[in-house]
Amino acid sequence: MRAAAIPASALAWLGRHGTQGFALSILLGLALPQFSAAARPVLPVTIFCFTTVVFLRLDLGVTAGLLRRPAKLLAACLWLIAAPALVIGAALGLAGRESLDPGIVLGLAIMGAAPPIMSSPAVAILYGFEPSLIIASVILTTIASPIVSPVLVEWLAGAAVPLDRAALMLRLLVFIGGGMAVASVLRLWLGLPRIRAMKASLDGFGVLMYFVFAIAAMDGVTAAALAQPRLVLFVLACVFGVSAIGLAATWLCLRLLPGPERFMVGYGSGQRNMGLLVAALGAGVSPATFLFFALAQFPIYLLPWLLRRVAARIGQEVPPSAADDR
Repeated sequence: MRAAAIPASALAWLGRHGTQGFALSILLGLALPQFSAAARPVLPVTIFCFTTVVFLRLDLGVTAGLLRRPAKLLAACLWLIAAPALVIGAALGLAGRESLDPGIVLGLAIMGAAPPIMSSPAVAILYGFEPSLIIASVILTTIASPIVSPVLVEWLAGAAVPLDRAALMLRLLVFIGGGMAVASVLRLWLGLPRIRAMKASLDGFGVLMYFVFAIAAMDGVTAAALAQPRLVLFVLACVFGVSAIGLAATWLCLRLLPGPERFMVGYGSGQRNMGLLVAALGAGVSPATFLFFALAQFPIYLLPWLLRRVAARIGQEVPPSAADDR
């Protein structure tokens, strides 16, 4: 029992330092390029773990309550699906797909079509926000992604990037359905009270998985930064721009949501689970698309730390009535 408590305590410590852990993970990923190529095959495993943990932590009672009053949940899900696709679609239309490398076009299309990043609920918890809405939104949009995402990828990428939509749908169904099945078995085995008691350890497990994910995702980034600095800066501008536009547009448009929920939906609209689609596409991902995916991890890893003061201020502005509703 004491031996088992040591890793649990270590994971809990990681969970308590989650925002710093996210930022440190990507820096270590860049600093360990010799391990990146070896870790790249582990990417699908980490994505599967993220999916399983999110489904494992789902509170069915809270989700049922949101479904009984679906206005907020419906608005959040529609926004999380449509807003990134429309922003990126408009940008591609203005820039012209033919003027960009097809691999970069596919990267932008994957970013616009992917569901919100699985760590969005974990970030909400780290900020001290009530996570029910973002958890339910991430779950529902992820469940819908095998049908929705291939259609959006095809629409955003255009004819210049041919895709096998049916194969992509099938692979996404395997990833998401498998994660749901494993989570269901674990919920029956552990029980919801025990899962809730493991909160800090599960937070730490998420940080650990993101560290492994960062090492794998950074494969080739350092070399690309040295060989193609302009391309790297262009992609970084794109991914941080989508994050900023998503957060700002959500804050301005979704006034029906309280501040913390609006902030997290805005966060999720800019931080996309590209790894899910990249893993599903497999060998169909070109080096340019993988580079775009890798660079898109920078806002995902850095923003939880960079936005922590903004989140703290928003949390302090929650009126007593909203806190009671939570």
